[in-house]
Amino acid sequence: MRALSIGEIADIVGGTLHDVPDPDVRVTGTVEFDSRKVTAGGVFLALPGERVDGHDHAADAVAAGAVVVLATRPVGVPAVVVEPTPRPDLPAYDPTGAGPAVLAALAALASASVTGLIENGLTVVGITGSSGKTSTKDLIRAVLERAGTVVAPPGSFNNELGHPWTVLRADETTRFLVLELSARGRGHIAELARIAPPRIGVELNVGTAHLGEFGSRENIAEAKSELVQALPAAADGGVAVLNADDRLVAAMAEKTTARVVTYGHGGSADVRATDVVLDAEARASFTLHTASGSAPVALQVHGEHQVSNALSAAAVGLECGMALDDIAAALGDARAASERRMDVRTRPDGVTVINDSYNANPDSVRAALKALVTMARADRRSARRSWAVLGEMAELGEDSVIEHDRIGRLAVRLAVDKLVVVGTGRPSHGMHQGAVMEGSWGDESVLVPDADAAVELLREQVAPGDLVLVKASQSVRLWTVAEAVLAEQGENR
Repeated sequence: MRALSIGEIADIVGGTLHDVPDPDVRVTGTVEFDSRKVTAGGVFLALPGERVDGHDHAADAVAAGAVVVLATRPVGVPAVVVEPTPRPDLPAYDPTGAGPAVLAALAALASASVTGLIENGLTVVGITGSSGKTSTKDLIRAVLERAGTVVAPPGSFNNELGHPWTVLRADETTRFLVLELSARGRGHIAELARIAPPRIGVELNVGTAHLGEFGSRENIAEAKSELVQALPAAADGGVAVLNADDRLVAAMAEKTTARVVTYGHGGSADVRATDVVLDAEARASFTLHTASGSAPVALQVHGEHQVSNALSAAAVGLECGMALDDIAAALGDARAASERRMDVRTRPDGVTVINDSYNANPDSVRAALKALVTMARADRRSARRSWAVLGEMAELGEDSVIEHDRIGRLAVRLAVDKLVVVGTGRPSHGMHQGAVMEGSWGDESVLVPDADAAVELLREQVAPGDLVLVKASQSVRLWTVAEAVLAEQGENR
């Protein structure tokens, strides 16, 4: 956060000071919503939760070094108090609307902070898409770090809390702020873009994630296009980086006044890849073509889908004035920085676990399955046995069972040796039945009730040299399976 006093913060958020002996004290630390992570000179957000109310930990936060608390009632320590708005639609633990009030204040503070930083030269890059936002964010960060200090969210901090929290990580020393923007409804991305106006907007894809909320891919595309609609005009430096391989993304060129830069595999893309080759661990090498010339790239991240992500990162680097050779080198050095996303690790006995369990939607599961079989067949003389441990893909609405059925059938068509479907709901049954119906013998898939049962099955049947993919929506918490399998004989990075 740029340097502000407690009094200035109160003015920005429209709050009143309570128990503040000196409003001119300046905030020199971070803004935190977990009292255990407060730093000296920081701000603590008193957010209510289902089990814990942050107001009850205000004193602990100040004792840990916070100079002020952002709250909705006096807490006996220095605080900026904002008025809650009663909301009968909120959960029982937050009927007064304390949560929305603190989040609104956080958004206002983030907006005021980043506005001043943009005036001093900060470049904000926004990323959205149905899948791949976090992997692409990590690649863009790796590229831009060669040109200056970068702030980006850890993992997938891309909602009404994580987004402004990340924005407030940027200060006067930050040159690039890279943000993910997620949407669960119309207007969500537009609101996040208002908090931190991006100069460069990256549109990845329009898939079926959150189909239950939006109803159709066209509605998802409309929501995702809010990012490019929020960009400055071309004359003011706005740049829309669009995936030319996705027709719904490519059509967003008509919805923005920013300059359009395209990326993809097609010959008409401004930034494109040719000669794509995958190695034994499904890591892609390719030739990167741009208006500035061409360069070879060898990725260290896994999966052919990472080529498209890398192209968008290259486009951002070029728009930020970087040299092509520096961009290619940065892409080649980049590693997976966010946990549980195509995290490939091997036990001493040769069992390899692909932990991609952070989240799942039909597009990302298809990409992960293709990476799995690529790795399994890398050596045609001695193909490795492949396992796909899959759980439910959430938020798919009325098409949920159909989409799960398709994934089960795809696993069989790709010749995954064994599909382990975890769960007792209709979507999991749909995936299992899809595989059974597609299979030749009926034993290509097994349905287990929970993660513990999956671990027990794998413990009994996985053999040295096998490959195990683990993937599901975050709510399924299937990473416990990946961790248990790795722990069987000790992890070897």
